[in-house]
Amino acid sequence: MNQLKTTGSEFFTGVRLLGKGFARYGRNPRLLLLGTIPAAITFALFVIGWVFLIIYIDDLANAATWFADDWSGVWRGLIEVGAGAAILIAAVLLSVLTFTALTLLIGDPFYESISEKIEDGLGGTPGAVDRPWYRTLWPSLVDSLRLVLLGVAVAIPLFLMGFIPIVGQTVVPVLNALVGGWLIALELTGVPFTRRGMRLADRRKILRANRALTLGFGIPVFLMLLIPIVAIVVIPAAVTGATLLTRRALGLDIEHEVRPAGPATALRPR
Repeated sequence: MNQLKTTGSEFFTGVRLLGKGFARYGRNPRLLLLGTIPAAITFALFVIGWVFLIIYIDDLANAATWFADDWSGVWRGLIEVGAGAAILIAAVLLSVLTFTALTLLIGDPFYESISEKIEDGLGGTPGAVDRPWYRTLWPSLVDSLRLVLLGVAVAIPLFLMGFIPIVGQTVVPVLNALVGGWLIALELTGVPFTRRGMRLADRRKILRANRALTLGFGIPVFLMLLIPIVAIVVIPAAVTGATLLTRRALGLDIEHEVRPAGPATALRPR
């Protein structure tokens, strides 16, 4: 019972971290503009991709159900609907992952700046490795590709499960949100972890030890990224929340902001 209570409280703490990310991000108009530019660019590209997917979804469903060409009309219709749903569910998972990865890649220096400002306001980044953003670009790209490939590997069984009546339309979307939330959290925490010289393996180990906290943060992000336009604002706010998640998982303070000393404070005799 205590374990269940702890798991539940950690999950909702993760949700609150996302809320704090939105609050901190929204207080700075400069960060608002800075963070939305890369997300807007990526969003425009994905809108084009989804338009083509929706236009050709029937053709794709027909191609995926070639084995049912000789089936009766009712059964063939059902399997085609299931195939269409399965394609869309798999596309949702891969779209959210690749949208996040591409946005972070395009806006790497922007999001690094946002994350660093958040940590500076909380007392700095213990264990920070001072490297220019272009030195961290390649490791970040490699880690992002690994996560996208992992997403592809997960999307395949989810796609196949989508053919199963009822299960494909109920259980699969839930699994999609769980897996997507976990992978999104791994992706977004790359910015603060990379600043510490830590790679994907380190992230997975630390976040796995804080699984409920991580899912509480990641699942709402995943669900919000499904809403058109909203995704543009979600990514930079989620980077802020992911910075807080990283600090919480590493046992660092996330509550007490450090205010820079003003002239009067600096000259005050001790």
